[in-house]
Amino acid sequence: MVMIDPFLDETTALLARTPRVLCELLDGLPEAWLAGRDTPDGWQPRDVVGHLISAELDDWMPRVEMIMEHGSDRSFEPFDRFAHVERDRDVPMPALLTRFGELRAAGLTRLGQLVTDADLERTGRHPSLGAVTMRQLIATWAVHDLDHISQVFAALSASQDLAVGSWKAYLGILLRRDDPRAVPG
Repeated sequence: MVMIDPFLDETTALLARTPRVLCELLDGLPEAWLAGRDTPDGWQPRDVVGHLISAELDDWMPRVEMIMEHGSDRSFEPFDRFAHVERDRDVPMPALLTRFGELRAAGLTRLGQLVTDADLERTGRHPSLGAVTMRQLIATWAVHDLDHISQVFAALSASQDLAVGSWKAYLGILLRRDDPRAVPG
């Protein structure tokens, strides 16, 4: 009996949800809510969406294609984590969300065309991490999404930091902004 690995289906199902989650969460919110940063020097929600756009353009699928074409013979191109800053400076949030959704849909379509279960253990070469597998790359893509979704929640919460008053003592999402160890038990 051949075992079917659910990894690709399960992971792409999560990846397909990210644009919808962010759209539902951010589209139509007033600027006062969108102005918060996840940490005092961190990113606003628009930065996160812009960064996710950059990852769709220059990170995930280019690396998938690199593994498929070159294996570990060529190192991945370095990824500019801040490419969004100038590129998206004046782009309205709805346009960023639409662009991200379109790019993600295209990326997942291409992933489905290129990668099968048999390709998950193929290796590529990360410029600083060394050998990585296709499975690790795709898993990282999903966890990267989750990490940035949590960053958006933290930024939205930060916009209300002062408004919650003394209740802040019970709100770990706000306490972590000041000290990641200061989360109520």
